[in-house]
Amino acid sequence: KALVEQAMQEGAIGLSSGLIYPPNSFAQTEEMIELAKVAAQHGGIYASHIRSESDTSLAAIDEAIKISEQAGLPTHIFHFKKYGRANWGRMNEQVARIQAARDRGVEITADQYPYIAAMTGLEMCIPPKYMEGTSEEFVAKLRDPKVRAEIRQAIERGLPGWGDNEVKSVGGWHGVMAAAFQKPENKKYEGLRMDAIAKAMGKDPLDALCDLLVSEGGSADAVYFGMSEPDVRLAMQQPWVGVGSDGSAVTPEMTFVGKPHPRFYGTFPRVLGYYVREQKVLTLPEAIRKMTSFSAQLNGLADRGLLRPGMAADITVFDPNTVADKATFEDPLKYSVGIEYVVVNGTVVLSKGQHTGSKPGRVLRGRGRLP
Repeated sequence: KALVEQAMQEGAIGLSSGLIYPPNSFAQTEEMIELAKVAAQHGGIYASHIRSESDTSLAAIDEAIKISEQAGLPTHIFHFKKYGRANWGRMNEQVARIQAARDRGVEITADQYPYIAAMTGLEMCIPPKYMEGTSEEFVAKLRDPKVRAEIRQAIERGLPGWGDNEVKSVGGWHGVMAAAFQKPENKKYEGLRMDAIAKAMGKDPLDALCDLLVSEGGSADAVYFGMSEPDVRLAMQQPWVGVGSDGSAVTPEMTFVGKPHPRFYGTFPRVLGYYVREQKVLTLPEAIRKMTSFSAQLNGLADRGLLRPGMAADITVFDPNTVADKATFEDPLKYSVGIEYVVVNGTVVLSKGQHTGSKPGRVLRGRGRLP
């Protein structure tokens, strides 16, 4: 609580959690409520990668709502989705749960990226209980043939309390695509599905997975094909769901990034080009709101997000007839097209599609919330 207090005094926007990931997954709801109360005292928000996005996602949403209500602050859900093939078509249940909370006065919002695949650690194929401890301890467990046998059985048959079996959720090892490795000898596997990697290594997929994780020190990146297009569209149409890439600022020269999720390069142009212009899932003004004023307001950035006198001049100029994403899962290192100019704090940083070299950006700190 003292660390949250210090962070809020230093300008943090709020408190975030990743309850689906070890070690955050070991935190209890009551602990999160107490921490969120501190952020609430400073006008902050609570933002969370909720505890589950698949079989037990409704319980995870209920937990986020409970934290919001009992701590007395707005809550934001990262990467809103309904994950796992067995759960496809059930996004409406999640939408209804959040809308009901909003109707009774809970200030809860979410964001999503416009793709049917997620990206996270390759190690997330492993049940969380094996990740307790240090990275070195995790690697030691993966070396143990007995532990491997337990993990293989857990993935194939399930494990009590483990509702986020990644391999099962994506329909098997083909649904897992390796994205980034750091060891030179593993780079050749980037962009390949785990079943193909296992075949190339001459190993069982579980052994291939464990050997790669051991080689990489316990962690690597992977893309998981676990969502359905109708669910993505339904979430996108909710006014309280914004657009967020869940990606990083990268360039093709950054070899350590490997072959990342195409959201790193294409998220916002994909919404504008594919979902607005081609599919008409959203109107152009609504899509822009989800990318600008919505984001600024939920983060309490009172001087950004709108074209209005006195606001910071953060402006993107694009051609609605040509804006489009070019990054794919097979070839993700592709810049989008149709964005001609970007102005940051009144300075042009992108001119006719080319970076000017200017770097006028600065850290944005919490400043209280807009009404």
